[in-house]
Amino acid sequence: MEELGTNLSEKAQYDYRLVKRAVEHGDQQAYSELMDRYHDSIFFMLLKMVNNRDDADDLTIEAFGKAFNRLHQYTPSYAFSTWLFKIASNNCIDFIRKKKKNVLSLDKNFSKDDGDTIQVDVKSGDRDPEEEAIRKQKHKLMHEVVDRLKPRYRELVELRYFKEYSYDEISEELGIPLGTVKAQLFRAREFLYNILKNSKEKM
Repeated sequence: MEELGTNLSEKAQYDYRLVKRAVEHGDQQAYSELMDRYHDSIFFMLLKMVNNRDDADDLTIEAFGKAFNRLHQYTPSYAFSTWLFKIASNNCIDFIRKKKKNVLSLDKNFSKDDGDTIQVDVKSGDRDPEEEAIRKQKHKLMHEVVDRLKPRYRELVELRYFKEYSYDEISEELGIPLGTVKAQLFRAREFLYNILKNSKEKM
């Protein structure tokens, strides 16, 4: 990875050292510390955007998953937190578009811990018949991909994303702790990501 410049704050320089440990040595403690440092601020930013704690929780995990999968692409020309917040906000914007939830004005700035702001800008638009047909085809393909998961992960994904159960409802339905539900859904999403990445079918 690139050598660290002097343009970053002390906090950002520490983040970059964690990123290097994670990328170059697969240091799980470094990944964990990065998540600990930014989990709450990412969660509350996303909560403001979607106004639903379960959705914000999901989106927070997805944001870290995407960031960690692309961690080798991060460069220290700007703070890790800026890069992470951008990934999280873009992922959330995609979610809002799909759900068509107009829960807030999206021409709004969100403040990070260090005082910087992230500008969120979304273009609206309804799906035309062709887009709807594409959406249905993607949904069919997604079901086929989910069917390739192990049974315990497949059941979790089906309850969460196809039947739209809350975390609490899944916990009660399957008789497993809430923390286990969240952890296993995170693993399920990783498996789905790898299946899709290695699939010849383009979603």
